[in-house]
Amino acid sequence: MFAIRMAHGHLRSSSSVPTSVQSGLRGRRLVAYYLLKTIMTHAVSRHAALTSLALAIAAPAAFAQATPDTFDPIVVTANRYPQHLSEVLSDTQTISSEDIARSGAGTLIDLLQKQRGIEVNRYGGPGTDSSVFIRGANSNQNIVLVDGVRIGSATSGTASWSALPLSSIDHVEIVYGPLSTMYGADAVGGVIQIFTKKGDGATRFSAFAGYGRDNTRQLEASVAGSTGGNNSFSYALTAGKEKSDGYSATKPGNFSYNGDKDGYDKESVSGQFGYQMAKGHDVGLVFLNSKLDAQYDAGLNFDARNDKKQESISVFTKNQFLPNWTSELRYAESKDKLTAVSAAGTSGRSQFDTKQTDISWQNDILLGRDTLQLLGEYRDEDVVSSLEGLSGGRNTKSFAASYNLVRGAHLASISGRRDDSSVYGTHNTGSVAYGYRFSNALRASASYGTSFRAPTFNDLYYPDFGIPTNKPEKGRNAEIGLHYNDGQSQLSATYYHNKITDMINYVAACPVIGWKPGYGCSTNVDKALLEGVTLAGAHKFGAFNVSGNIDLQDPRNESLDKQLVLRAKKHANFAVDYTTGRLTAGTEWQLSGKRFTDPANTSTLGGYGLLNLYTTYQFARDWSLLARWNNITNKDYELSRFYATPRSNLFVGVRYGMK
Repeated sequence: MFAIRMAHGHLRSSSSVPTSVQSGLRGRRLVAYYLLKTIMTHAVSRHAALTSLALAIAAPAAFAQATPDTFDPIVVTANRYPQHLSEVLSDTQTISSEDIARSGAGTLIDLLQKQRGIEVNRYGGPGTDSSVFIRGANSNQNIVLVDGVRIGSATSGTASWSALPLSSIDHVEIVYGPLSTMYGADAVGGVIQIFTKKGDGATRFSAFAGYGRDNTRQLEASVAGSTGGNNSFSYALTAGKEKSDGYSATKPGNFSYNGDKDGYDKESVSGQFGYQMAKGHDVGLVFLNSKLDAQYDAGLNFDARNDKKQESISVFTKNQFLPNWTSELRYAESKDKLTAVSAAGTSGRSQFDTKQTDISWQNDILLGRDTLQLLGEYRDEDVVSSLEGLSGGRNTKSFAASYNLVRGAHLASISGRRDDSSVYGTHNTGSVAYGYRFSNALRASASYGTSFRAPTFNDLYYPDFGIPTNKPEKGRNAEIGLHYNDGQSQLSATYYHNKITDMINYVAACPVIGWKPGYGCSTNVDKALLEGVTLAGAHKFGAFNVSGNIDLQDPRNESLDKQLVLRAKKHANFAVDYTTGRLTAGTEWQLSGKRFTDPANTSTLGGYGLLNLYTTYQFARDWSLLARWNNITNKDYELSRFYATPRSNLFVGVRYGMK
């Protein structure tokens, strides 16, 4: 969790690291030995261990002198400040704006489904409810941020993925593993941060229009730029519209089956504004507003729908008071609103609205080549619901500190955080991490961290289900990893072991004295182990780009000794694309093993493989065509039992972007 610090936008260079070919090879073999030894002592397949070992020693000696600057983006999520990806000890992945444009993905869920360490679940088409599992963790054991603002529902504990517009997104960062010391409750499996488009340089315009199967239409337009100079004003505005007739969300056999089409209509606008008052002193405003009207199935006699609204806004001031002290004060609000209409009349209408308010003060203090970070936060959650007893509020006061150290090839960090909630009490979390750079291209890392998930309002107060005395879930994660990047080849192997206790799950026989007869409840009853190996690699062969990732995992409910529902033991993604002149063409292969739909593992969803094709062609200086053919073999598969998934479908579009 340590890397080079930013001092008002300028990277401080670390000292040189060993680049000897001989020492690099000896280091790779030594780390590979310990990685293999650790993996073989745990319940991960021998095949995974051998593959990890192969990745550890595969980097050729000719690359040992390479520098990591190429294909080495700046990231901020892992430690809440900018640093090169190659210098981050947390397992981190980025999805660039170029990756998003080239992918032709229709939704954020489609984009995330292709990333390592991630599985998704969807109850029908693009407008329906979705879940994201990171390293096998539950969907409510992850945090989602939009430009640093936490979003999501305090009742379900998850983000409204279908309401988030892909058109507003510039890039995405995914950090795997616990980050409670950085972000507090719920960062058990990982953190996904979405960054909207930002303005810099000369004014530029972009636009996109696309059409696909099920009468799917997409439109978006944006303008961005900055005035430059000592008192620069930067701006970016993006607006988008999506609409589709869709297909039936359910299949025959589902108790809610209705054979009609379930479409959606989504509108969004986002923006960023910044002003430099003086050198080292900036203020800014960032916002996102999205509205989704999506149909779903609730039986034959009614056209059910969800009306979702996702809003976030933040204002901040960032000041460099001293050459070694940068301070940022931020006020943020996010709203997650859901109105579900499942039947006629007021009895068929349900409301679940969450408002989160966050005030944070972050201070980064450079001490020579080391950095001390001090953070104070206040977070308030308010829920308004049509269900009696579910409305209410709670607040959390937090203080966190981290110290990051660089000593030649050695990288290290230690961090701690204290969260004091008005409802679930005080919880302390901490983490330590160490990394060693064998060369500019190869580094190894190891870390240990604790985390917790706060009980949701549903866990606490949902009528005849929640228990107000439920405690937070607790996690303890240890992991080791190897990362190689010479600008042409990127390889990584990570082993993780995340043990979770006090898991909140439903039990049919509620242990609470005096509980309503015949009703179960949600309580701290289970423990789980999320263990696995993630392998990833990419290489450029002339005009060809080849990439792939494999996850070999064992997400288990240890109380039942069963596999966690809707999570596979094996899943993978592979892609190859070819560029010649103005044309790029590629193919993707998505694979998943079998999953179970029930905690007892009696109902099985079969594994599946999806083959996709895509191409882009730049037919003029600022114009390009995009075509994407998904599921070209017309695979019939399920992410949830008796819920439909897209069959073979084609989407084409034209993009304008000033250069």
